[in-house]
Amino acid sequence: MSKQAEREFEIDADSGLVTPARMLPSPNRDARPDSAEVDLLLLHGISLPPGDFGTGAIASLFLNELDFDAHPWYDEIRGLQVSAHLFIDRAGELTQFVPLNERAWHAGASSFRGRTRCNDFAIGIELEGADEVPYTDSQYETLVPLVAAIFGAYPAIDARRVAAHSDVAPGRKSDPGPAFDWQRLYDGIPAAAGS
Repeated sequence: MSKQAEREFEIDADSGLVTPARMLPSPNRDARPDSAEVDLLLLHGISLPPGDFGTGAIASLFLNELDFDAHPWYDEIRGLQVSAHLFIDRAGELTQFVPLNERAWHAGASSFRGRTRCNDFAIGIELEGADEVPYTDSQYETLVPLVAAIFGAYPAIDARRVAAHSDVAPGRKSDPGPAFDWQRLYDGIPAAAGS
């Protein structure tokens, strides 16, 4: 079990910061629209290059520091400016790139239940992984209490308002993919929330 998974996560409503999490501020963020209530949690899967883990390239991408010439596949994303609020690596370590009360650039062209521009009202969590590769126990041990903490801090978000990137951008995105164990997430939340 990762050290972070042994602790409860706390979310400061004023700053939008999660404790404990390593903070690496991404420039790829802006203010949410004044009328936007945060009421969606989006789960993503990412690896750079695809299928390679532990390269450090994801943080570099979110910080606009990726050397696009370092790998041939990076030509496909050259110049891309993206981020997520939170990132859980294969060891279960949590990094925050954007405060939860700001808009991270993670969903792209997207729609949830008829509402477009999901970045306006969603929190984005990236899991280091690939669609067909099982996510690690350490990732679930971090994700489950983190989601429970988000539910507590954002009452408009519950299990009915958790979606995959593929749900809001079908045909364009497939993550977190069939290897993600949704049942494990949902079964763990009540215990993590203390209910």
